Amino acid sequence: MAGKQDKEAAKLAKKEKRAASKARRGQIFEAFKMQRKEDKALIPWMVGSLLVITGVVFGIGFIFDVHWVVLPLGILLGALAAVIIFGRRVQKTVYSKADGQPGAAAWALENMRGRWKVTPTVAATTQLDAVHRVLGGPGVVLVAEGAPHRVKSLLAQEKKRVSRLIGETPIYNVIIGNEEQQVPLKKLQGYLMKLPRNLKPAQVDALEAKLAALGSRGAAMPKGPMPAGAKMRNVQRTIRRR
Repeated sequence: MAGKQDKEAAKLAKKEKRAASKARRGQIFEAFKMQRKEDKALIPWMVGSLLVITGVVFGIGFIFDVHWVVLPLGILLGALAAVIIFGRRVQKTVYSKADGQPGAAAWALENMRGRWKVTPTVAATTQLDAVHRVLGGPGVVLVAEGAPHRVKSLLAQEKKRVSRLIGETPIYNVIIGNEEQQVPLKKLQGYLMKLPRNLKPAQVDALEAKLAALGSRGAAMPKGPMPAGAKMRNVQRTIRRR
C-alpha cells in the first residue's frame, strides 16, 4: 500500500511539475509577444546575436578544422545570448513603465534577487509618498518614493524610530528618482548590491526580530505600481478608509 501511495505521489508531483513548466513557457511566450509589439528592435537584436556568436564559434572551429564539431556549441551560445537580450529588454520596458508611479519602489524591492528582507510601506502619506524598509548585509536601508520635500521628513522620522531599537547598526537612506542624489528605479537593486556588507545572515535575522514590533505608520499603499491614468483621488479616498 505504501509503495502504491509513493508511486501515486511521484506521479502527481511529475504532473504538477509539467503543468508548472507549461505555465512558465506560456508566460514567457506572452511576454515575448507583448515586448515584440512595443520593441521593434527586439527581433533584430536576438537574431543578430544568434548569428554573430554562432558565426564566431564556427569561424574559430574552422581555423582548427573542427567547425562542424563546434557548430552545435555556437548555436547553443547564440541562443543563450538571444534569451539574455530578451530578458534585459523586457526588464528595461517594465521598469520604464513603472518609473514614477506610486508603489513602483515597493514592487521593485519585493522582486529583488538575493537575501533581502523587505517590509513595504512602513510609513506613508495620503499623497502616496511612502518609505519601505529593507534589511540585508548592509544593515537597514530605508527606501522612499514620492515628492522629495515630503519624503525627506518621512525618512527622518522613520530613521529616528528605527535607530532607537538597533543601536549602532548602519542605516542608509535612498530616495527613488532621476534627480541629483536620487537613485533611478531601474538601478535600485544595483545600488543596494554595492553597499558595504556590515552584517552576517544571523545578525540580519536578529535585526528583523527586533524591528518586527514596530509596525507601520500612515496609510497602506496599493500593491504594485499604480497603472497609468489611475484616478489619484479615488486611490487616496480608498487609502483613508483603511
